[in-house]
Amino acid sequence: MAERKLIVIPEGKICDYVDGKFRSDTPEEYVRQTIEKRLVNEHKYQRSQIHIEFTLKLGSRKPRADIVIFGNSSDEHTQENIRLIIECKRETVDARNAKDGIEQLKSYMSACPNCEWGMWTNGKQKEVFRKYISENGSIRFMEYNDIPSADGNLDDINRPSRTSLKNASGDNLLFVFKTCHNHIYVNDGLQKQPAFFELLKVIFCKIEDERNIPAPLDFYTTSDERSNPDGQLTVQKRISKIFERVKKKHGKIFDANEEIKLKPRSLAYIVSELQKYSLLNTNIDIKGKAYEEIVGANLRGDRGEFFTPRNVMKMVVEMINPKIGERVLDSSCGTGGFLVTAMTHTITQLEQEYTKQMGNPRIEWDSNTVLTFNDKISELARENFFGFDINPDLVKATKMNMVMNNDGSGNILQINSLLPPHEWSDNFRTKLADALGIQKSAIRNHTTIAFFDIIVTNPPFGSKIPIKDKNILEQYELAHTWSLDKKTGVWTMTDRLQSSVPPEILFIERCTQFLVPNGRMGIVLPDSILGSPGLGYIREWLIQNHRIIASIDLHADTFQPRNGTQTSVLILQKKTQEQKDKEEKSGTMYDYNIFMAMVEKVGHDKRGNPLFKRDKEGNEILVPEKDNVYVMEPTADGDMTVAHEHQTKVDDDQTPDVPKIFMEWKRQEGLSW
Repeated sequence: MAERKLIVIPEGKICDYVDGKFRSDTPEEYVRQTIEKRLVNEHKYQRSQIHIEFTLKLGSRKPRADIVIFGNSSDEHTQENIRLIIECKRETVDARNAKDGIEQLKSYMSACPNCEWGMWTNGKQKEVFRKYISENGSIRFMEYNDIPSADGNLDDINRPSRTSLKNASGDNLLFVFKTCHNHIYVNDGLQKQPAFFELLKVIFCKIEDERNIPAPLDFYTTSDERSNPDGQLTVQKRISKIFERVKKKHGKIFDANEEIKLKPRSLAYIVSELQKYSLLNTNIDIKGKAYEEIVGANLRGDRGEFFTPRNVMKMVVEMINPKIGERVLDSSCGTGGFLVTAMTHTITQLEQEYTKQMGNPRIEWDSNTVLTFNDKISELARENFFGFDINPDLVKATKMNMVMNNDGSGNILQINSLLPPHEWSDNFRTKLADALGIQKSAIRNHTTIAFFDIIVTNPPFGSKIPIKDKNILEQYELAHTWSLDKKTGVWTMTDRLQSSVPPEILFIERCTQFLVPNGRMGIVLPDSILGSPGLGYIREWLIQNHRIIASIDLHADTFQPRNGTQTSVLILQKKTQEQKDKEEKSGTMYDYNIFMAMVEKVGHDKRGNPLFKRDKEGNEILVPEKDNVYVMEPTADGDMTVAHEHQTKVDDDQTPDVPKIFMEWKRQEGLSW
């Protein structure tokens, strides 16, 4: 086999997923590349069946269709052999646009005698048509749910079976979520947030239907039902029955009298968009990215809530390394990203244990082993993962995220966790005590809440939301004023309370109070806490109460484009009372090394645009895609070559490197976790 050469991408270009050609990196191209990945990975079309920018003949005009698909790989690529045409536009182009909308697609389909199917999409809208000839010989178009897959099976378009459900790939699930949300927003007259929660109800129904084994799937709409009012009402009735089961199972999320408020037409449309996917089996990273992006776009509040990027969450979780059986808390859970990431990390360990015991990989397990494994996952989620947040909408969103991933929604609770524990609601304390297996009376004050082995969190921060309530402040040493001895450089706490304190400072101490002795914490904090001279008392307190394991300085663009606050990640281990007493008695603190790193590249710029690795000349680099299916084909002289090897860009992101280096450092330091 010939040696592969390094491929670089010219500035402003992308490498096409199907034919490998360089094309301009534009919004339209992003939509097309996403569709191409879906055609290959979900619909199973061969790349040799697909032609990009095919020139058509329409009278004297010669327009280029964005994507055309031929019936067989062996078909000659002529206009007569086109079976399917797809037109991709940027988000700002509407389907009703006279020049670039669905009428353009229909004209292309009409000019291709054997073209039966067509799809128009801008990433937020999608229209699918099947062409047929009427009794009088004229061309007509019928709306359909989706284009057929390579096998041509139309039954699965109208009513998918469990075996035909597809795992989403790339950004396609994000496309679907955006499309559904946009449809509700435009057609039902709902504002962004109510529109999101109506979509949430339908997603819950989809997941409940997937879990309802062995009954056949009821979450579907046929193309005929979607296209007429009577059929839309039939779909509404069918989905409403599923929602009744959802409410019984998730009474903590939905009220018993709650209903899906979407118009029948909108509901049928959303069902048609979601029905082909398996939300349970789609890769967690793909689900997480799609879900958290749509949540962030609709539920971002004004309380300093800036959701942590997924790559940073993964870095923190891998460094903190939660183990099976350890209780994990995110005290400001937001959309639940930290919890899902931590749970995924633990499930991976569980799968490795099962694989070792069974002697074969998961794909070869029998049904009983799979059932036992899934039961164990549910047990882990139920007993070991907890999330608190003050925002009821985010609590509901986090529960959905957990349900969509591993059904660990029971311990996601709404609370202002900075309040004195005796002021926590009776309902909250009851639920927490039940989940922890303790007496409710044991939750008395800030000294009796050390329940968790692991905390991973990004607390809300900002001077716009300071805490001024004396009843809250008096629980915290960091809410007192501290005096600095300029000769020794030592800070000492006084008896006086500050008039107001930013929440992130109190969250540091509250998280420490939540930790068991020797418990571990990964927390995102603004750099002012770690560097401002006037906040030296916080650093003094941190050193007194923790072993500082690691400090990771994040790039200024980490939370961009929405927030430019410079932040760092601290990895801390809570000292035991015995350790603190020993240090106080000796007057000296235990000497140890601290892991320190700077993340200078986070995979995106300050506008949120992705950044990719480049060679020494500044050209973007391409490498073989991880999920490539390599096909060996002989050349004329008998040599074997790799066919259909897709090349992909590499994120310019250093966060995956940090845990690897940290793991080796940790081993050298003798840290066993």
